[in-house]
Amino acid sequence: MKRLLSTLLAASALMLGAANLADARELRIAPGAPPAHPSNSHLYQKMVEYLPEESDGRLTATVLGPEVVGLGQMKDALQSQIAEVGNLLPLYFPADLPMMAVTGQLSLIGTNSQAMGAAVTDFIVNCEPCQAEMKNLGFVYLGSGASDVYEFLTTKPVRTADDLKGLRLRSGGAPWARLAEHFGAVPVQMSVLDQFEAINSGTIDGTMASIADMLSFRLVEVVKYVTYAPLGLYHSTSNFTVSNVTWGSLSEEDRAAMIRAANRANADFTDRWGAKMPEEAEAAANEAGVEFVEADPSLIEEIKSFVQDDIQTAGEYSKEQFGIDDAPEQIQEFLALVDKWQAIAEEVDNDPEEMAKRVYDEVWSKVDVASYGG
Repeated sequence: MKRLLSTLLAASALMLGAANLADARELRIAPGAPPAHPSNSHLYQKMVEYLPEESDGRLTATVLGPEVVGLGQMKDALQSQIAEVGNLLPLYFPADLPMMAVTGQLSLIGTNSQAMGAAVTDFIVNCEPCQAEMKNLGFVYLGSGASDVYEFLTTKPVRTADDLKGLRLRSGGAPWARLAEHFGAVPVQMSVLDQFEAINSGTIDGTMASIADMLSFRLVEVVKYVTYAPLGLYHSTSNFTVSNVTWGSLSEEDRAAMIRAANRANADFTDRWGAKMPEEAEAAANEAGVEFVEADPSLIEEIKSFVQDDIQTAGEYSKEQFGIDDAPEQIQEFLALVDKWQAIAEEVDNDPEEMAKRVYDEVWSKVDVASYGG
């Protein structure tokens, strides 16, 4: 009798779980990147995993591939509801998101991935102009992440400043374009999805990017040299950008669940992009015969000097290009947050789970989900 009762209870639980899944709301989410890229494999796939956990099965998600929604189409896809949640990069849309892009103008300063992702999150959640920009577009912001430090990935060796002169290098945004121009290189603006073919065809001589791109975008097949240099990192992200139509239709309970799931995924993504994948990419590059070039100390020092000078330039650029009169003050506020989160990241040894907890406690736990994004 006891065995029969246990069997019936187990069957009932399975039936109830199946019913809950059948009743769950499935969100359309778009990373804008191929499966190998960490924004797909360790950001959006983690969201698929965490969303049902945090919502007790009320919310699930299906991932739309880059053939449906690419990074360049993300704004339109979210506004048209093709995607309900998407990976929006502010540096792709600086005219629409000038205040959010201010943090991106400081991309060259980054050295710690977890610290930068957390600092950007802290800044944007509490930045009224940033929130207003998102609201004007019909979006809600749920956090950021960051890559590892960018390098020169090229078809010609780069050891000295002279080696950079005349090189055509893909730039992921204005900060890297300014750096390239300073050294006499030619910055080329193109989608990250196009860089493989551009390098392969000789249209460009390389890119300033995460070494993880050797795997994410198969650059290991076309790049011949990697030069480690302090080129900052990519932290100008709005990893989970939610359509306000979708956000407005969610209960406060489900909004809170989305925040918790996104916060966990953001830290996992940064750990993958900023720590784990670069190690795998370096091993793959070594196996493929890519040469790792040691930059001349004079080049390293000149880059560091340029980065410090570029902090002021970033403020002037944001003021002149986008009319942000208080850009210098906003930059100083962001730099203070970078220092704060650098200390926290070092304290927890960049552990993604611990970073997620600290970001939640320091930032998201103080957010009123009833009014946030409204």
